[in-house]
Amino acid sequence: MLELLQAQGLRKSYGARAAVVDVSLTVRAGEVLGLLGPNGAGKSTTVGMISGLTVPDAGAITVGGTTLAHDEFGFKRRIGLVPQDLALFEDLPALANIELFGALYGLPKARLKKRAAEVLELVGLADRARDKPATFSGGMKRRLNIACALVHDPDVLLLDEPTAGVDPQSRNAIFDNLEALKRAGKALVYTTHYMEEAERLADRIVIIDHGRVVASGTLAELYRVLPAAQTLHIDIEGGFDPGSLRAIPGIKQVQLEAGRLTVGLDDLTLGTQAVLQAVAAAGATVRHLSSGRANLEDVFLALTGRQLRD
Repeated sequence: MLELLQAQGLRKSYGARAAVVDVSLTVRAGEVLGLLGPNGAGKSTTVGMISGLTVPDAGAITVGGTTLAHDEFGFKRRIGLVPQDLALFEDLPALANIELFGALYGLPKARLKKRAAEVLELVGLADRARDKPATFSGGMKRRLNIACALVHDPDVLLLDEPTAGVDPQSRNAIFDNLEALKRAGKALVYTTHYMEEAERLADRIVIIDHGRVVASGTLAELYRVLPAAQTLHIDIEGGFDPGSLRAIPGIKQVQLEAGRLTVGLDDLTLGTQAVLQAVAAAGATVRHLSSGRANLEDVFLALTGRQLRD
């Protein structure tokens, strides 16, 4: 699959503070890359460098073979940016907002008119073309922001927390838009603090912390950083030696505390029966049984910690 975006060795410092250190990523056509990290990790700085709004101290960025250094207009023409803060003119009609952004990219008048209508239709705002964003809900403004970023038909779309502050209906409408763009062969970089969004949308995920990449890969690949991807919880009565479970294949961790036995396994289907048989053989009684599977939040917290970030 064609790699549309390549960023290699990006660095950015503000005085003595290193905001981004050697961040590299690639995104292919028809792929969504989730870019995750705690507050202040360097996500927005990375997006700013890729979009050309922030000048990197070091590193190279290529979009479809075009670099910012060699062809600034051609480079930026291939990128659409949906910033975290809304970038709209509240007192201009929705259609005029889109046409203004399209004109900045040099779209011919006939082409601009057609594209403006197309992107308004895509984001479900065709019937509000003449209305001003000042009258829109937060979700409608977010969708209009996406339309403005798409009017010049970019190859790569950068989305910096595009669902912040919107209701579930608007969030799902935005998801539908992005999935349609993915099917159309666009390359999308998506930053978010909502782990479930990344799980739903992202084909691959890059997690950064303190300006550095701490993990990257598919969800399945990221789960491997955890001691166990699946967990069995058993409330028991009676004496039981948890160490007796360590000989069972696929057992990753065992803990018994206050009558609750917690067992980390590679595979619940294969391991649960063996664990229950061992408990029964020891003469203990099972009072309650539950299980769970790891999710992206578990991976995120394992890599970045639970300490509060400003």
